[in-house]
Amino acid sequence: LAVKDPTAVERANLLNMAKLSIKGLIESALSFGRTLDSDYPPLQQFFVVMEHCLKHGLKVRKSFLSYNKTIWGPLELVEKLYPEAEEIAASVRDLPGLKTPLGRARAWLRLALMQKKMADYLRCLIIQRDLLSEFYEYHALMMEEEGAVIVGLLVGLNVIDANLCVKGEDLDSQVGVIDFSVYLKSDDDIGGKERNVQIAAILDQKNYVEELNRQLNSTVSSLHARVDSLEKSNTKLIEELAIAKNNIIKLQEENHQLRSENTLILMKTQHHLEATKVDVEAELQTYKHSRQGLDEMYNEARRQLREEAQLRQDMENELVVQVSMKHEIELAMKLLEKDIHEKQDTLIGLRQQLDEVKAINVEMYQKLQVSEDAMKEKNEIISRLEDKTNQINATMKQLEQRLQQAEKAQMDAEAEDEKLKQEYVNKSESLQNEFSQKEKQLLQLETDLKIEKEWRQTLEDDLQKEKETVSHLRTETQEIVNLKKEFLKLQEKNKQLKSICEDQEAALQELASKLSESKLKIEDIKEANKALQGQVWLKDKEATHCKLCEKEFSLSKRKHHCRNCGEIFCNACSDNELPLPSSPRPVRVCDSCHAMLIQRCSSTVP
Repeated sequence: LAVKDPTAVERANLLNMAKLSIKGLIESALSFGRTLDSDYPPLQQFFVVMEHCLKHGLKVRKSFLSYNKTIWGPLELVEKLYPEAEEIAASVRDLPGLKTPLGRARAWLRLALMQKKMADYLRCLIIQRDLLSEFYEYHALMMEEEGAVIVGLLVGLNVIDANLCVKGEDLDSQVGVIDFSVYLKSDDDIGGKERNVQIAAILDQKNYVEELNRQLNSTVSSLHARVDSLEKSNTKLIEELAIAKNNIIKLQEENHQLRSENTLILMKTQHHLEATKVDVEAELQTYKHSRQGLDEMYNEARRQLREEAQLRQDMENELVVQVSMKHEIELAMKLLEKDIHEKQDTLIGLRQQLDEVKAINVEMYQKLQVSEDAMKEKNEIISRLEDKTNQINATMKQLEQRLQQAEKAQMDAEAEDEKLKQEYVNKSESLQNEFSQKEKQLLQLETDLKIEKEWRQTLEDDLQKEKETVSHLRTETQEIVNLKKEFLKLQEKNKQLKSICEDQEAALQELASKLSESKLKIEDIKEANKALQGQVWLKDKEATHCKLCEKEFSLSKRKHHCRNCGEIFCNACSDNELPLPSSPRPVRVCDSCHAMLIQRCSSTVP
């Protein structure tokens, strides 16, 4: 035969003892009562069994004086894993009578049972086996499947209400011994199983209803809190929308101003270009008509070149101003982007504004291209002028003898022209570099705008979902209000039905009193009939005189017989008449028993 593992046998025995103790505690609590004290024997045995289960496989920790082996270490971990257990741990540490870790652990178990959260706390411990391995061996009960089974059994203890006094108890010096006599079955326990099962079912239903009510109350409170937060966020978003609209209006005004300034700049440049063209044409005509004023024409050309250089400088300054304006526009765009990230409801309006700004940038880019074309035309004019100067140099070579001074001035002018050319070339290269940089910046802005559009789309989807949740919550709140109204109506109906029932009960009481009176009368009549049962009716021949007036019967004085008492009266003495509902006429009644009289002939027999 294979030898069994002793640790597995120990775990199985502890599991069976835990099952028996928990089952016995629940059954005895249901039969004894809901609230249990600390002196209740099954409850004491349960704590002893739980202490043995937690001690199984516990590692020995070295201390200064001796070896220490307590269960307070793993139980103290619950405070970190389950935040709600902080109150229990703090209260256990603050208890004045506890001096040992074992006493703190026993107090912790009692407080967890009173809170009905022992199963939740131990479940958190079992899940974190990496942390438990510091306190338990690998074969311990808390590290194996038996620990999970015990935690599942502890959920059934939520039915029991325990009222334990931990402060005055001596938990440090208690001896944990399991009493096996408690778990032995008896005949009385077997006979009372059905009653315990019924009580357990009723208590389970009550706990289920209480849990449902608690969950419904928590959901209603959370819904109210969410509705309040959504209303506050809606008000904040409306305020931000108004601020964003004001900013958009300001930006539109700035855009209009920039456009007007750009148009003015374009008009000025066109006027300058037209003036320069007219001057160049006049100069060409003068060169053709006469060559005598070459020096003057050369000086005029030189002066015009300076003016054009100044104009070029003015244009460059204007371009710098435009670039600075563009940088300001870019800064404004960045500020707008930051505002857009903070403001969610202004997405649609800002999208339109961004499209307009993009169009403005395209227009600015086109205008820059136009200015570049104008600069190219000016460069062509300069090249033409250079060609003309070369022609003038050729003519000057022919007239070297006559115009030596003019040649020197011409050489100086050529040197200055070369310097100006180099400056223009350098400036054109710098402008081209700046334009390339601006194109790159425009591409980056376009990519940023695409990313922002995608982000805005996601934000719009989230807003739509939040609106749907808000509408759903409003419908739920409306349903709750309707249910409250229906409940009030049912209460009113209940009050009306109670009043009707009270009226009916009063009417029944009156009817009962009348019936009791009628029963008493019937009993009196029955007693009178019993007293008269021994009497016998007299014969007509024997009855010759009236019993009351003692006169002899004749044709005028007819005989009247009482069917109840049997007495015979004359018609003069039996004049008492009473109305009856069954007869249309009043009936003659007997004076002694008040019964109905019958007129009899002399030949009738009683």
